[in-house]
Amino acid sequence: MQSLRRLDIKYVKGIGPQRAELLSKQLGIRTAYDLLHHFPTSYVDRTSIYSIRDFTGDMPYVQVRGRFVSFNILGEGAKTRLVTLFTDGSAGMEVVWFKSIKHMRESLHTETEYILFGKPTSFNGRWQMAHPEIDTLDKAVAQQGLRGVYPLTETLRNRNIGSRQLHTWICALLDSKAALADPLPTSVLESCRLMPLDRAIRELHRPSSPATLQKARERMKFEELFYIQTDMLIQSRRRKSLTEGFRFTRVGRFFNEFYSTCLPFKLTDAQKRVVKEIRIDTNTGRQMNRLVQGDVGSGKTLVALMAMLLAIDNGYQACLMAPTEILAGQHYETLRGLASQIGVNIRLLTGSTRAKERTVIHEQLADGSLHILVGTHAVLEDPVVFKNLGLAVIDEQHRFGVAQRARLWKKNTRPPHVLVMTATPIPRTLAMTVYGDLDVSVIDQLPPGRKPVCTLLRYDNQREQVYRGIGRQLAEGRQVYIVYPLIDENDKLELRSLAEGYDSICEIFSNYRVAFVHGRLKPVEKDYQMDLFASGKAQILVATTVIEVGVNVPNATTMVIENAERFGLSQLHQLRGRVGRGADQSYCILMSKYKIAKETRERLELMTHTTDGFVIAEADMKMRGPGDIEGTMQSGLPFELHIANLATDGQIISQARQAAEALLDNDPELQKPENRVFATAMRENTRRTADWSRIS
Repeated sequence: MQSLRRLDIKYVKGIGPQRAELLSKQLGIRTAYDLLHHFPTSYVDRTSIYSIRDFTGDMPYVQVRGRFVSFNILGEGAKTRLVTLFTDGSAGMEVVWFKSIKHMRESLHTETEYILFGKPTSFNGRWQMAHPEIDTLDKAVAQQGLRGVYPLTETLRNRNIGSRQLHTWICALLDSKAALADPLPTSVLESCRLMPLDRAIRELHRPSSPATLQKARERMKFEELFYIQTDMLIQSRRRKSLTEGFRFTRVGRFFNEFYSTCLPFKLTDAQKRVVKEIRIDTNTGRQMNRLVQGDVGSGKTLVALMAMLLAIDNGYQACLMAPTEILAGQHYETLRGLASQIGVNIRLLTGSTRAKERTVIHEQLADGSLHILVGTHAVLEDPVVFKNLGLAVIDEQHRFGVAQRARLWKKNTRPPHVLVMTATPIPRTLAMTVYGDLDVSVIDQLPPGRKPVCTLLRYDNQREQVYRGIGRQLAEGRQVYIVYPLIDENDKLELRSLAEGYDSICEIFSNYRVAFVHGRLKPVEKDYQMDLFASGKAQILVATTVIEVGVNVPNATTMVIENAERFGLSQLHQLRGRVGRGADQSYCILMSKYKIAKETRERLELMTHTTDGFVIAEADMKMRGPGDIEGTMQSGLPFELHIANLATDGQIISQARQAAEALLDNDPELQKPENRVFATAMRENTRRTADWSRIS
């Protein structure tokens, strides 16, 4: 590929300067290499001929063989169109053109037999095909077989650059016998039994069979993921070997006293394992960069506190950074409740912190008397200067920008240890890519005394039964969440809104106080409403998904989610995690319309069968695809993915990871002659603009 990486697209036969500029702006295709890597997103079979009389429902792209019977130019001005009648002998259909009308009318003839290729649609009771590809019989033979459908933009289509035109340019490039050097080391190709690059590229654009096409796709997916895994492993190994870290050698008074007198419950085996991993990391002399995954309520914060106590015992300070004031406040109250009795000085810093309190915080940070600072982005401000920051804990780190997290490094002369926490379950193979340069720990047990939340699927016609259940919980002194998908009514969406729901709940449960929270409230009002519920002054909280993260009310035992069919599984799981935080049996009730798609019903029923966040995350991506998860996380990857899919290619990710580890074990710096082509290709493919690899 080396000779094609810098070949300007305008020099490819048939393209030229103007089209090259258009391809660059619309698709990011600037070189011949880019063009060959613009892969089809799907394929259609050009071997079969369909009969018009056999058209049914939502037909795919098909071929029909027949003749034109009549031609009519209708309409005026911008509404002009060419409407023709086409028959294959079994039935007829309309074929319509809205542009190139004069050219099409002059080039088509009633006495000639044609092959049309397009997507039939039903319009006014008869079949119609708009702007099909047209070939005479002799040319159609050359088009037989699997044909790729390329991703395009409307602008390109309007400029008569369609899938067929792209395919023509790509074929011209392939037929030019340009060099297609394989960047993958021979050892990797052989051990993983991969198709050579030259053949894979050709098969993707001109498949010889479905089986070889599949092999070609697997080869190209592997290459993309192999670049990523190798790059992340290099960065991770380099960080571990070069980045010095503070050495926490002592397990002293704070840690031991907390462990012996303050633990709220006996640590689970999973928590003990993660604490041990953190102790080992912080005693190596290298900077720790560890991700702790754990379901809601698994005890991540307790593990983080014990890590912070290790830092304090060794003469260092710690900070915990959370994405919202509500979540930071919850962490502050939790940590203070656990550790203040043994003399740990903990303070909270957010955008709402008063100037007088800020002054005290700044002074205590500077003289070292403040042990733990909990806060939001305010922790990153320049006036916040630690005497000796040794550990930074980041909660739900994907909500912080990379540059923001990087500012933590400047809070000490040597980078602090970094502990990242997330309650968003990430499938193992996805974590392997998204967090490939972090060491990953998983807390996969709930603390003793926690009962799994009982999840029930209920329909609108069972609402009275649900309200009776809520009434029983309230009568026993418990609290209830009711979550709505919308703040206000929307005539276009048949969804229940918070506005109407609040009025209804206030009327039905008139003996109880109802608080409400949504994203349009001012921070002061939001905090006031949240405090009403958290303090127990309000027994019901009506809310939107703003409560998905950062609300800890152990007395709340019921979560009702209206229009649950509108939420993804992972979001439903996050919302469910707001209950079940005490010792009492808790309930999550998924309210839904009865008439929903089969797949939607299966998705909701899965929630009633498991509380395992990792099972749910896997199922969510299989059902819905990667969606926002992949979009958000892929944006931080050092290489662009053209064909691989982080959500569905888990097996290839694992294979690429193993191959990358084996390659680097044998050649850590990729300096051996047989690996130099791959090393060069990696450098040329990278899109990293700064070395963020050491940032969690």
